[in-house]
Amino acid sequence: MKVLTFLALWVTLFHQGYSNSLDTCVGRCGYGTDNSFSCQCNPSCERFKDCCSDYTDVCKTSALSCKGRCDEQFNSQNKCHCNSKCAQHQNCCSDYADLCDMFDQRIKSLSEALYALDSNKASSSELIINPQALVHDSQTSSKKDLSSENLFRYLNEEVLFSRPTYTAFLAVLDNYNRMTVGPRAVCFPYTKGVYASEEEFLQDLKMMWFGLYSRNNNKKDSSGFEHIFAGEIKGGKVSGFHNWIQFYLLEKRGKLNYYSHSFNGPWTSYPDVLGMQFMWEGYFKQVGSAVIGCSPEFDFALYSLCYITRPGEQCRLSLGGKQLMIQTYTWENSFYGDGKKYIGSAFPATPRK
Repeated sequence: MKVLTFLALWVTLFHQGYSNSLDTCVGRCGYGTDNSFSCQCNPSCERFKDCCSDYTDVCKTSALSCKGRCDEQFNSQNKCHCNSKCAQHQNCCSDYADLCDMFDQRIKSLSEALYALDSNKASSSELIINPQALVHDSQTSSKKDLSSENLFRYLNEEVLFSRPTYTAFLAVLDNYNRMTVGPRAVCFPYTKGVYASEEEFLQDLKMMWFGLYSRNNNKKDSSGFEHIFAGEIKGGKVSGFHNWIQFYLLEKRGKLNYYSHSFNGPWTSYPDVLGMQFMWEGYFKQVGSAVIGCSPEFDFALYSLCYITRPGEQCRLSLGGKQLMIQTYTWENSFYGDGKKYIGSAFPATPRK
C-alpha cells in the first residue's frame, strides 16, 4: 500500500514538474493551440483565459521587437518579422535594422561617406526653395494647385551649372523624349565601385541604368535613367521623375506647374528630400519625391548603392545623421547579361528625418 501510495505521489509530482516546464511562452509565441501544453501562447488564449503566466511579457510586450528573434523562421501569426526577407515583404519589426542587419549598417556608413564627399551640392545661398502648401498623404491625388508661386525661388546657375558633372548631366537630359515611344541614343557617366574589376562594375552600371527595355507596345522606349531622372509619360500620367534639376529646368521654362508638397522640411541645408505634386504640360504627378540640392553624381551614386545592395526592396540610408528610406524596383519583364534585371525605379520613400 505504501508502495502504491508512493508511486501515486511520484506520478503526481512528475506531472506537476513536467507541466511546470511547459508553463512558459519562450519560443512558443504565435503558435496554435496545443493541448499537450498546460497553457497557451496565442491570441486565442486571452479569450479562453488559458494563457501562460509570461504570455504578456514574452509575446505581447516584445511582439514588435526583434530582440532575441533575429533570423527566426517565418510565422504568419507574428505581428512583425525578423528574417532576411522581411524587408522585401515590408513587414520587419521597427528595430530589425539596428538589431539584426549589420549589412544595413554598412549601407548607412557608405551613404554617410557619399554625403560627406558631395562637394558639388548646392549651398543654402545657391539654392532657395519656396515650398508653400503642405498637404496630407490623403490629399496628394486631389490635383489642386495650392501654390501660386514656383517651387524654386532662386538657383545660382552660373556657379552650379558650370561644374563638369552638372554640364554632363544636362547634356544627357537633352537626349530624352518624355513619351515612351521608341529607342534613342544615350551617353553615360562613369563612377567607381567594388566588383570583380572596375571594368565589370562600369559595364554593369551602364546596362542597369541605360540599357533599353519596353514599357509600352514592345518598343525599347525606356531605361532606368530616363524613368528616374528625366521622367516619362505613361498611361496618361507622369511616371518616374525623381530629380530636382529636371524639375527646376521644366518649371523655369513654364512647362511644369508646382502644386504642393507632402514631405515636410526644413530644407535649411542640402541635400534634403521633398515630395512634390505637380502638373507637367497636362500630365499629373501625385508624389514626385526627390533629393533636393544634391549633385547629379550624388543622386546617381545613392540610387546605384541602393539598387546594387537592395534591388526591389527598401534601402535604409543615413545622410548627415538623419535617416532616409529609398525604395527601389527591378524591371521584371526583360533582362541583360546573365539574367540581371534593369532598374525599374528608385526614389525617396520617406522624408529625411
